[in-house]
Parts: sequence; C-alpha cells; structure tokens
Amino acid sequence: MINYTDRLTALMCDIVGRVQSLSFIDPESFLVFARFGRTGADGAYATCHCLCLPTSDPGYYFWRDSSSGQITRRSEWFVSKSPEVVIGQRRLDYLISFALPRFADQRLEHSRKRLHYPGAEPWVAKLDTVIHELYHIDPNRTGIRQMLRDDGRETHRCHSPEFFSHVAELVREYLATNPDPAVYEFLKDDFDGLSERHGRIVGTAFRTFPSYPQHYLERLADQPGGEVATTSIVPIHAPNKQRRYTEADLDMREFFTQSSRRCVNCLRQDQAA
Repeated sequence: MINYTDRLTALMCDIVGRVQSLSFIDPESFLVFARFGRTGADGAYATCHCLCLPTSDPGYYFWRDSSSGQITRRSEWFVSKSPEVVIGQRRLDYLISFALPRFADQRLEHSRKRLHYPGAEPWVAKLDTVIHELYHIDPNRTGIRQMLRDDGRETHRCHSPEFFSHVAELVREYLATNPDPAVYEFLKDDFDGLSERHGRIVGTAFRTFPSYPQHYLERLADQPGGEVATTSIVPIHAPNKQRRYTEADLDMREFFTQSSRRCVNCLRQDQAA
C-alpha cells in the first residue's frame, strides 16, 4: 500500500529544505489531502487553498435594471470568512489538494509545460505541479502569492507567463541539489503503475468528502440601511458550511481509476507497514 499524500508531504518538505526561495514555508503550516479526479476529465491536477485570509469587508450582491442601470435588488450584507483547520495546537494557513488518479497520470506530452523542460522525462510534469502549488504560498501570509509583471507592476493573474517560468526555474534548482531519488521516485509511476507496484493507493481526505474546508459567507447581524424604497432586499441563502476542522475531521480514502471509498483499516495497515 502507498499513502500518496504522505509521499507528497515528504517531497514538499524536501523541496522547501533545498530551494532557497521556498525556505520560508513551514511544513507544519499546510496539509496535503486528496480529492477524486478522473484521468482525462477537465479540472486542476492540484490546488492551493488559502486559510489565512482575514474576514472580508462587508459587502452585498446586487442586480441592476438593464435599461436604467439602477440597482433594483440587492442581497443582505455579509462578510466572507476563512474556516479554521487546527491540527494539534496549530492552526493551518494552507491546504494543498491533489486530484487522484488525474495527478498521477499527468505527463509532459501535449502540455504547455513541455516548453520549459526540453528532453525531460514525463514525470517532471508532476514535480512541476508540486512546486507550482508551493509557489502559490505567499511569503507574507496574505493569501495567494501576488505575481509581478516583468516591469515590476502587480498583476491580478495568478498564472501569468512569469509564474510558469519561475516555477520551472525552481524545479531545475531543486533537481540540481541532487535530492535522494527515493523521495520523488513515486512520481515516475502513473496510477496503474502505482497499483501494480503497491497494490492499494490511499490518501488523507476529510470525513465530509467530497467536501473540504472552504470560505463561507456570514450574514451581518446589524444590516445597514439607506436604500430607496424601490430596492428590494434578497435574503442570503449561504450553505451552512462547517467552520472549524480538527484532526478528528480527517479520514483515509482508497482511490481507484473511477471512484474512491472510505478506508476504515488503512491507517492501521499503514502504521504496520
């Protein structure tokens, strides 16, 4: 059996210990978890989820009349909040999720990444994704890293051309340190290869699977007024999302090519191995 999220966590710890520009990242400040994602389906291979954003300023949604441009309806006032994820006594700043089996089947061919890695082996695409998600972590803990243009101006695009180029530089920097192949060799197998080599593929998930900690809206208790009489107020119908998570909310799941299932005995077997 292979615990894929544990392997990814160990790889990330090795990366931040070897790549100077990522050395500010505390491995205890993030958690790696797995989500299901079919190979060949649309969707990200991995995602960096920020938990350290402060509560937003109050706001509301509104609707305008297409003819007059006047606001005819608006929602109740609300704020956006980050959920708490506390492991032990530590509140996490980030979650990093990987879609299985889609991530494990990623290759350089037919991807834009290949332009940055001429002659590289296919599995380097996965290493690029791992470092890509680490690079999203903001050194100032203000959210997702804000990128700069070549002229020094900020860009609101998280995935600018400069971003991909910087990630490729970090990948080459990491490999140039001659890391122990045992740390990253699991990336060389696709999902079928992992199944043949290890049998079962498991990973950390949340008991609310497929749900996971996400930002939520909270209605303001004291609602500002001041609208004209023609403006109608629409109640906020935000889903009642869980707001605090601990290690008791973590689970283990086994992943397959077309599905996943909760794995009751995975933890015991993993410890025995």
